[in-house]
Amino acid sequence: MKPSYLSEEAISSFIAAALAEDIGPGDFSSLSSIPKGKTGQAKLLIKDNGIIAGVELAEQIFRTFDPDLQVDLLVKDGDRVSYGDIGLIVKGASASILSSERLVLNCMQRMSGIATLTHQYTQKILHTKARLMDTRKTTPNFRMMEKWAVLIGGGVNHRFALYDMVMLKDNHVDFAGGIRPAIENCKAYLAANKLDLKIEVETRNLDEVAEVLAVGGIDFIMLDNMDYPTMRKAVEMIGTKFKTEASGGITEETLVDVAECGVDFISMGALTHSVKSLDISLKAFG
Repeated sequence: MKPSYLSEEAISSFIAAALAEDIGPGDFSSLSSIPKGKTGQAKLLIKDNGIIAGVELAEQIFRTFDPDLQVDLLVKDGDRVSYGDIGLIVKGASASILSSERLVLNCMQRMSGIATLTHQYTQKILHTKARLMDTRKTTPNFRMMEKWAVLIGGGVNHRFALYDMVMLKDNHVDFAGGIRPAIENCKAYLAANKLDLKIEVETRNLDEVAEVLAVGGIDFIMLDNMDYPTMRKAVEMIGTKFKTEASGGITEETLVDVAECGVDFISMGALTHSVKSLDISLKAFG
């Protein structure tokens, strides 16, 4: 089952806006050079090794632009692909194929890069209970696809946006006057507005962990930028009372050590903000 943010309405709105951005009043390169009625076919060439993502989206983009395009999928989202593989074949009006080509490639290249990196990192921590999680450090107007790619790569989505979960970070705590008032203000607000949202609180040291435990009434405790001994102690203090999330500057080199501290989740902004796209192209043939 897809997460709620991947509704048909949301995906359709994204495709419509992206096509409007790219094509505007018309793809005059294709309209001016290709005879009307000309048909053809093109194949999606994989020119890299990794995990493919965006296949389902690509099919929807092609068929949104031109319902008469025929799309034959040769791989599915989450499949491991290698240089030289063919991901799909699209047949139909040549101008339609070319007009929708760039949006398909832009989405698939970035989504596949994210899925590949997520899979690579996830494999490193399989021996622990920790699950790899994304953040809100995403590309504006492309968050839905980037988070979808994290799922395809085997990761876990954190909150989608500011409205579907409460996260009281260091600045919230400092502006509120401390952890206790931040949590108490938050709970009062949620009750007054009849909002049923999970609450996560960021902690920077063991004193703050102890204060969160004393106040209670939350769901997750974030352990931010803690060294390994401090993180292990924090996990021990929290026990099974709340889920734990490690965050803050975690890299491929430190990922395993963090996971072995016993946390439930590890969030990494790098999954979406520093990823290398997979090399994919679309070529006419036949």
